[in-house]
Amino acid sequence: MLMRESAKDDVLLDVRDLETHFYGEESVTRALGGISFQVKKGETLGVVGESGCGKSVTALSILRLLPKLTARTVGGEVRFRGRDLLELSDREMRKVRGDQIAMIFQDPMTSLNPVYTVGHQIAEAVQIHTKASHPVAAAKAEEMLRLVRIADPERRVNNYPHEMSGGMRQRAMIAMALACSPELLIADEPTTALDVTIQAQILRLIVDLKERTGTAVMFITHDLGVVAETCQRVIVMYAGRIVEQASVIDLFARPAHPYTQGLMRSVPDRRRGRQRRLPEIPGIVPSLREPIVGCSFAPRCPFAIDICRDKTPVLRDVGSSHTAACWRAEEVMGA
Repeated sequence: MLMRESAKDDVLLDVRDLETHFYGEESVTRALGGISFQVKKGETLGVVGESGCGKSVTALSILRLLPKLTARTVGGEVRFRGRDLLELSDREMRKVRGDQIAMIFQDPMTSLNPVYTVGHQIAEAVQIHTKASHPVAAAKAEEMLRLVRIADPERRVNNYPHEMSGGMRQRAMIAMALACSPELLIADEPTTALDVTIQAQILRLIVDLKERTGTAVMFITHDLGVVAETCQRVIVMYAGRIVEQASVIDLFARPAHPYTQGLMRSVPDRRRGRQRRLPEIPGIVPSLREPIVGCSFAPRCPFAIDICRDKTPVLRDVGSSHTAACWRAEEVMGA
């Protein structure tokens, strides 16, 4: 009994059957089709999948940042430290954002306000959530720029976003996100707009800061290399659903879903040589505007049989803490 309670206490974020729809003039896009997962205290969870699979919508649904006129979470629960965030008032939710849960967005140039200095924006976040005085918040802003390894933070704190490079802006976003010591950091493709060298620096920085502060990280990416280097557990998404969950070690050793296998085979590998063409997953992602019968990946899947086209698979155990939504998962793992 004590072990069960301890395991439950380790869960920081518990997402249950989350459904989010986007509403157009003539159609409804079912962006999330009832996803469930957990983030434990202090861990790094990777969320991987190709563009349009629902990764960013998941993050925005958790933080309730979707446009209210066109999007709505229509079902499920998002429990953070036991409280359902979907039931909080707008005022209560604003207290959670930036304080208990923070987010790093893909493009810092569109996330930072161009008319205020970086230091002002970090200090403002500190003042909103901690009620610190202006001098204390300003000192905190400088301290955070130093923490994220921006050179000459005493001067850079007075820079506007356009006066910084892309890598420096992303570091400033990380500084802002961590300024109030959140328990969960959601990083949504934080290195997409950066060159390869700067990408590696930013990833190392996030990992180092996570280890130093104990903050849990939900890492959203399409890059399996990033997942392998930074995460303990991973969920794979396809067409608005989770198709596989496992530890990073288990996922890379024995992927149980054909889509996961396809993603892994499409990653460049020096051992294949320069002349070999990268394998690709044939076909396209299905439209989420129409109901999907059976497995959403079936039209692209080399393992598909009649049951795959007729009946929707659900996540089931295929190993210790390893689940997959595939009727033929055991055969896939042995292939």
